Amino acid sequence: MIDLSIIIVNWNTCALLRDCLHSVLASAVPLSVEIILVDNGSTDGSAEMLKQEFGTTRLIQNKENTGFARASNQGIAIATGRYVLLLNSDTVVKPRALAGLVAFLDSHAEVGVVGPRLLKTDGELQEYAFGNDPSLGYLLRRGLTRLLFKRALHDWGTNRVQSVDWVSGACLMARRAAIDQVGLLDENVFLYFEDNDWCLRFRRAGWQVFYNPQVEIIHLGGQSLAQNPAARRAYYRSLDHYYAKHYGPLARWILRLSLMPYRWLVRN
Repeated sequence: MIDLSIIIVNWNTCALLRDCLHSVLASAVPLSVEIILVDNGSTDGSAEMLKQEFGTTRLIQNKENTGFARASNQGIAIATGRYVLLLNSDTVVKPRALAGLVAFLDSHAEVGVVGPRLLKTDGELQEYAFGNDPSLGYLLRRGLTRLLFKRALHDWGTNRVQSVDWVSGACLMARRAAIDQVGLLDENVFLYFEDNDWCLRFRRAGWQVFYNPQVEIIHLGGQSLAQNPAARRAYYRSLDHYYAKHYGPLARWILRLSLMPYRWLVRN
């Protein structure tokens, strides 16, 4: 069995994908890896570029954008590695980063999932590399901390390797044996919170989720939710689904009521 299956979901990010794949190949040494690219109906020549420049990459071509979770599951279904890495196409993997994550899982048999520190292109920290479950209490604490103290609830600049509730799906490495136990990503989610849901299911099955800031990758990230109405709508739909699945009807009702003034403020 090979060490690592790297699954990248792509939708019209041809230039970014090229840079990502070059960085992956440079970082993969000395691991045995396979790269599985799931293209969600791109029209920018991504698939053609892949065939011409990265011929050893396994390609799955979808006719339309099926969403991150469903496309990732297509890759996981054919992956053969001891570990599976979900990696965004808008990332640049630093040298030895992949080996660092594999080495961490090799030496921590109780850990099912690990994620690295995320950096912006200028080297600054990127938010939301990890966090706590998005319960009502947690969301309230996070909002009040931002409102009253003008800071984030979490210290994403920490150098401490630590157990967390979830790590970002932008770069998430999972143990294959753990995946076989908990199942695939929730395909009812098109975008957002599929990583939260997956990590919660790993933890409920007895696996630990860890954040390892000793490993770093660069994540270009997308447009902010405030600037992207379609992404914002997907975010709220996914959060609503998460609550219906894990917290029950009362918490879901409270969440919906609480989000009404917040969503109005965001739009205005």
